[in-house]
Amino acid sequence: MATSPVDPLLKQFTGPNTQGLLRVIILFTIAAAAVSSRLFSVIRFESIIHEFDPWFNFRATKYLVQNGFYSFWDWFDDRTWHPLGRVTGGTLYPGLMVTSGIIYHVLRFLTFPVDIRNICVLLAPGFSGLTAFATYLLTNEMVASPSAGLLAAAFMGITPGYISRSVAGSYDNEAIAIFLLVFTFYLWIKAIKLGSVFWGALTALFYGYMVSAWGGYVFITNLLPLHAFVLICMGRYSPRLYVSYTSWYVLGTLASMQIPFVGFLPIRSSEHMAALGVFGLLQIVGFVEFVRNQLPSRQFQTLLRALVLVIFAVSFGGLVLLTVTGVIAPWSGRFYSLWDTGYAKIHIPIIASVSEHQPTAWPAFFFDLSMMIWLFPAGVYMSFRTLTDEQVFIVIYAVFASYFAGVMVRLMLTLTPIVCVASAIAFSQILDTYMSVDSPKPETQANGTPASASVAAASAMLPDGLRSTRNPIVGIYSYSSKITVVGASTIYLMLFVMHCTWVTSNAYSSPSVVLASRLPDGSQHIIDDYREAYYWLRQNTPENAKIMSWWDYGYQIGGMADRPTLVDNNTWNNTHIATVGKAMSSREEVSYPIMRQHEVDYVLIVFGGLLGYSGDDINKFLWMVRIAEGIWPDEVKERNFFTQRGEYRVDDEATPTMKNSLMYKMSYYNYNALFPAGQAQDRVRNTRLPAEGPQLTTIEEAFTSENWIIRIYKVKDLDNFGRDHGSAVAFDKGNKKKRAHKRKGARTLRVE
Repeated sequence: MATSPVDPLLKQFTGPNTQGLLRVIILFTIAAAAVSSRLFSVIRFESIIHEFDPWFNFRATKYLVQNGFYSFWDWFDDRTWHPLGRVTGGTLYPGLMVTSGIIYHVLRFLTFPVDIRNICVLLAPGFSGLTAFATYLLTNEMVASPSAGLLAAAFMGITPGYISRSVAGSYDNEAIAIFLLVFTFYLWIKAIKLGSVFWGALTALFYGYMVSAWGGYVFITNLLPLHAFVLICMGRYSPRLYVSYTSWYVLGTLASMQIPFVGFLPIRSSEHMAALGVFGLLQIVGFVEFVRNQLPSRQFQTLLRALVLVIFAVSFGGLVLLTVTGVIAPWSGRFYSLWDTGYAKIHIPIIASVSEHQPTAWPAFFFDLSMMIWLFPAGVYMSFRTLTDEQVFIVIYAVFASYFAGVMVRLMLTLTPIVCVASAIAFSQILDTYMSVDSPKPETQANGTPASASVAAASAMLPDGLRSTRNPIVGIYSYSSKITVVGASTIYLMLFVMHCTWVTSNAYSSPSVVLASRLPDGSQHIIDDYREAYYWLRQNTPENAKIMSWWDYGYQIGGMADRPTLVDNNTWNNTHIATVGKAMSSREEVSYPIMRQHEVDYVLIVFGGLLGYSGDDINKFLWMVRIAEGIWPDEVKERNFFTQRGEYRVDDEATPTMKNSLMYKMSYYNYNALFPAGQAQDRVRNTRLPAEGPQLTTIEEAFTSENWIIRIYKVKDLDNFGRDHGSAVAFDKGNKKKRAHKRKGARTLRVE
């Protein structure tokens, strides 16, 4: 049959080069979708840093750009944790700031007049495109299926589980860390498959980059050894595994120790001992394999048993001895809280007080992962069918990441990559099966005649119900079933995209410093009390005015108001935070000396009673009490803030300890003036407040924002406070006598 002149042209457009070009175009499209889906906050509000920690990262990045790397490395910040200060250069992960600084200087070198703020705001969306590409590479190494890789990249690009920490303005460590996490796993799988020192060294290089960027590097530090250990237990030890792991561990450990904040932790902390133990185990197994080839089998068995027993006893005894003597540090409180969910609440309440450290609720999995929540187990199951070395990694990663994501909300980030990979494997298998256009091939008999002819003649003599059982057609060839499944899959994908877009737009794209609400006519109303208050501090207070607030707002005050603070989100000194908690939860007579001792000029609180803003300090107040009680159990007692029925109240039934606390007085001072007499209402707690509001003697109101969300009080000087304080003490003594007289009269009446 003659060849059509169009055939070579068709082959040219369907060859491997065209397929590769199409994959590149699709990957660029996915990266563009990943970036653009994270820009809602910039479009709706403005280019601004979000949340709390990103404000410190932004401030540190500005310091790096203005003063250079070495000054940043040795930076002692005397404007935080007053009067202690903070050795900032040695107590942070510098990878995020250094990355932004390099991008800034490269763009400046290329004559792009870009501001460092815009780089910080857009860094996370930019790296999300790289994360999608890294997910494609990882999935392609797992199953060698470009379709699965493209699906995994698309899932990773828009899934809310990752978008939650990578929208524009979310300038936190995870902005670059998730890309490094996925890419390090890709390099590890590549090294395992090739047994190459080069790929092992690349794994160590990006692992070192990960260590410089995020404390979650410990997840890699323990997952890679676990993968190697499981492979050894499965009898899959090979020179490839030895070369890959040894090159990664040696070079990666040396690289991680170059970060001052990490230092010698890789060889002196319990969280890193698994990696060291597997490294030692690999040396033993490698030595045993060498000896196996040199000795007869019986002598080898005897030597192996003795060697294993001796080495295990010596290693375990040495580990216990080093831990007891303090050479190897025990597990940290954060690590303990991953295994015992109640540990932090009892022993370290400051960890338990952070919302992202709480256990994950079931709806959060469906909210952040959508349809992948049921595709994920299917993908893990498919990995069991072949169970190659790299697919063993999928199973281990899936099991442990699922557990950790259930224990702590924040660790949903570490679960999301493997969910995207496993879901893509399952979904691509479904599409590959039902989108095939193959037809059933006719079988031939021994004489060369088609089996279908003889079968057709024989089956014509059978009842209709027996034809399919005698000669069944194995496979999916019905176009109706294919159209149904492919159509349903397309609908699922469309619903997934709609869900991800809605969640990103409505739940994860609102900066915490700018609140948005809806007016009765449906129009948007911006509530800008945070920036209003911080701007007031910046413009109306001395440059060295010390601000006392709860630690949640320390980074924002330092970043926007540029004023010294007592505590901030670094939370490295629990006693100092407890001191602030004690001042907030005590009577003015106790709080005032604490504030004077720490040279406090202004006190800032967040109050949402007027607007119905539930994230205010009254709702956080019990955590201040608990943290203070952990240091001063005799002076601060949580039970004194609860009524006899065990209720936490702010109305007439509130306890005297609650009403006399500095936090309560600052929150409700002059609040009654906004309402008719006796009608003051707290819209967060949904309670009516006492008719007579609290009075202040040691501090005075300096500023209240438009919607009463931020209230700032000035601490009175001794000269201004002395006369008022004396009057307040005399008034308090008089009240005590009156109350005692009333109680005595009441007792007399009851006796009569």
